[in-house]
Amino acid sequence: MTNAADPLTLVLVGPMAAGKTSVGRRVARRLGVQFIDTDKRIVAANGPIPEIFAEQGEAHFRYLELAAVSEALAEGGVISLGGGAVTEEATRTLLKAHHVAFLTVNEEAVADRIRGNSRPLLAGEDPVERWKRIFEERRGWYAEVASATFDTSRRPMQKIADEIVAWRREQQ
Repeated sequence: MTNAADPLTLVLVGPMAAGKTSVGRRVARRLGVQFIDTDKRIVAANGPIPEIFAEQGEAHFRYLELAAVSEALAEGGVISLGGGAVTEEATRTLLKAHHVAFLTVNEEAVADRIRGNSRPLLAGEDPVERWKRIFEERRGWYAEVASATFDTSRRPMQKIADEIVAWRREQQ
């Protein structure tokens, strides 16, 4: 693992519904740095993600995502990436210079979290089955970029955030 340019920069990766945003906000608050959710930045600049997928395709969304990740890394702080950001080799390359926490979650816990969501990649079939396939496709990429792994399945988000903060401070 290489050192990040900003000693407090921390990137959170993981599958949809792993808790990256919930945990990330808490971690940023504890570290006293800004929190950046790259998906929210994409939405603010380009509109809803389901519309981007429908109107311009996944490839265009991944292009927007790479730009958002690059910009966020340049700013520093705690950065939450969308679940599919690691599918792009260019994004994985960017992450090599940073501390990356892989938030994982089991399928039982995720079933409660994804009910009623409008996530474009889960449309059209049983969302939990689709989530499992997507997670298995991406698991190796998450592991490739990860400096540490934290399971968010059935523990309070604050406890997970505390563990990540302690780990991150040990890395300095």
